[in-house]
Amino acid sequence: MVLSVLEEMRIRSLGVIDDAVVELSPGFTAVTGETGAGKTMVVTSLGLLLGGRADPALVRIGAKSAVVEGRLTVPAGAAAALRAEEAGAELDDGALLISRTVSAEGRSRAHLGGRSVPVGLLAELADDLVAVHGQSDQQGLLKPARQRGALDRYAGDAVAGPLDKYTAAYRRLRAVSAELEEITTRARERAQEADMLRFGLDEIAAVEPRTGEDVELAAEAERLGHAEALASAATAAHAALAGNPEDPEGVDASTLVAGAHRVLETVRSHDSALAALAERIGEVGILLADVAGELAGYADDLDADPLRLAAVEERRAALTQLTRKYGEDVGAVLAWAEAGAARLAELEGDDDRLEDLTAERDALRTELAGLARELTEARAEAAARFAAAVTEELASLAMPHARVTIDVRQADDPEGVEIDGRTVAYGPSGVDEVELLLAPHPGAPPRPIAKGASGGELSRVMLAVEVVFAGTDPVPTYLFDEVDAGVGGKAAVEIGRRLAKLAKSAQVVVVTHLPQVAAFADRQLLVEKTHDGSVTRSGVQVLEGEDRVRELSRMLAGQEDSETARAHAEELLAAARADG
Repeated sequence: MVLSVLEEMRIRSLGVIDDAVVELSPGFTAVTGETGAGKTMVVTSLGLLLGGRADPALVRIGAKSAVVEGRLTVPAGAAAALRAEEAGAELDDGALLISRTVSAEGRSRAHLGGRSVPVGLLAELADDLVAVHGQSDQQGLLKPARQRGALDRYAGDAVAGPLDKYTAAYRRLRAVSAELEEITTRARERAQEADMLRFGLDEIAAVEPRTGEDVELAAEAERLGHAEALASAATAAHAALAGNPEDPEGVDASTLVAGAHRVLETVRSHDSALAALAERIGEVGILLADVAGELAGYADDLDADPLRLAAVEERRAALTQLTRKYGEDVGAVLAWAEAGAARLAELEGDDDRLEDLTAERDALRTELAGLARELTEARAEAAARFAAAVTEELASLAMPHARVTIDVRQADDPEGVEIDGRTVAYGPSGVDEVELLLAPHPGAPPRPIAKGASGGELSRVMLAVEVVFAGTDPVPTYLFDEVDAGVGGKAAVEIGRRLAKLAKSAQVVVVTHLPQVAAFADRQLLVEKTHDGSVTRSGVQVLEGEDRVRELSRMLAGQEDSETARAHAEELLAAARADG
């Protein structure tokens, strides 16, 4: 698996550091230097880079602000890369550039991939990118939810299989329970809705509207309301076309056209053009006769019955009552009725649905309880193996009497699921609460590791935990501070060996005073002050060859030029290389 790697950090005006670049190895980097030289500023810088609290007291005296910049390679498709891209950040040739600025007045700004982002986003990314272990830092594995997730990955398929089934059943149970709650808690609202629908459907059914009826009635009402005027106009038009029986001397259009046609008929044989005109006039005469006949029929058929008009207006009024409530026209009213009938059928089927959902919910709870029991058994078995492995690691880290256990427990909840006679709380990951406990010496009661160990012990416990979890809890970068507190000799060598082992699957950065630890590093950085008490760009050096031997000699005996110390330093480096 390709993980993210922090390539380098640039630190400016932070504490004793004026301007320095920290170049990190993708494997194991050891940061060394005299006490007070500024080694812990590496830890502080990384904390700021990943969303830690901004303390204006960290800003170097005389500076306006402190700035920490980091370059992090992120695999394409990684969760951190996707989250950064969602925030508008851009990757620079596969690398994510992170910047954090803290002003002397206490203001803080964050940038990710060239885009200004909330500081909280950096903290969100930190959970997936870095595990920081030090006396004042927040350790990811100290969070119970993270402990359960890490234990599940350590357990492998024994937990993954039932957990997938449990998760699917849990989601279905949540959906069924939500629907049940919606039906039961909104029973009154749903009953009111059903009553409203019944009233509306009854009202529409009583009127029995037809599609387009409102348009037809409007046209009929318009015609009946002007019946006399329409009849008078039709009669007058008929008289103009076909003549008036009461005025036999009157001239009408049909008579005139017929006369014109007769005149032309007498001479049409002499000219074809005039013959064509005669035919056209004959057609006009036929058309006039047809129109006159239709006008006569229209006038005879026109019903001026006021009773029919009253009936039409009454029907229109009934339809208007419907369109005011249920739609802009009769078509919309009928559509509302169709949808309302379907919704009413759904509401009236709630009783049957309620019974079916209740049965499904009970079956799902039973299934969930069985899967949860299987999960608990798998976790308990993995927890025992894990605790034994971590305890064995601690024996080699100067904590021979310490004992680590994992408490896999359940909390009672009357609303939970029943398992072996107990009703316990359940969630998306099962019914188990998982917590790492430490008994630092015989007779001491096991306590949560955050409370059961001193700062130096805690770093060693977390180192042991990370070594056991290596490969199953893929955090890309680990930073250890104070991991060597209170140890030396063989225990220190074992710490170095285990850090090197962890670095085979992740990036490891260690701030250390122990040459036995530093000798195992792939890269050793020396932090040293200048004569004015600051750490400049040249004050963080990558040590190689003779320079590394001199620094290890200083760490061993305080005398970098001592032949005995140099021989011991060379021996340490040779032993570390042979061990790797």
